Amino acid sequence: MRVVAVPVKSLDRTKTRLASVLSPLERAELAAAMLSDVLDACLPQAGWDVWAISAQDEVLRLAEQRGARPLRETGATLRQAVRQVEAQARDEDCAELAVVLADLPFATEDAVAEVLAASASVVAAPATSDGGTNVLVRRPPSVIPARFGRSSFSKHRAEAYRRGVTFESVESSALGFDLDRPADLAAVLDAEADSRTKAACLRMGMAERLGVNTPL
Repeated sequence: MRVVAVPVKSLDRTKTRLASVLSPLERAELAAAMLSDVLDACLPQAGWDVWAISAQDEVLRLAEQRGARPLRETGATLRQAVRQVEAQARDEDCAELAVVLADLPFATEDAVAEVLAASASVVAAPATSDGGTNVLVRRPPSVIPARFGRSSFSKHRAEAYRRGVTFESVESSALGFDLDRPADLAAVLDAEADSRTKAACLRMGMAERLGVNTPL
């Protein structure tokens, strides 16, 4: 069994660093759009089951409607959500576990496929903004502990080397960009490719509010 897990914060608690430009309802709409973009990239991956873990009913309904397996989150942090997924994967004899963060508006099917196709025991796609980890694949799931947040990519690499297992980095502009700050909204609007996240930003009038000229 191979699993792609997408941990998702409750929509009303996410993206607080965007509070200066987006209302709580707008942040929730944006987070739902990004989750949909990530699911669009993950669900077509042949031979991989997709799980979405969240404490919020709305997120779980959205994931289930799209074809992902919903998991009710019992903890309160990303670390706890990942640990819960790991425990579920262990109970179901999962051989490979990928964790894909839910705030990757440029994620594509091809970009996710590239990471999943890498054959190392530990595969990671780094975040370009802070050296974090936006996608982590482990074979088996317990081969190294998962860490997320600032500088976690280098920690994953160092731990793989310390344990003597293979490590591969997949540099990806599609997976390296995570939307956290107001300036990131302008980057989404400036992108040539369409996405659910970009459509949500346009619906909210973000181009006019930020003074961004969107591509024709």
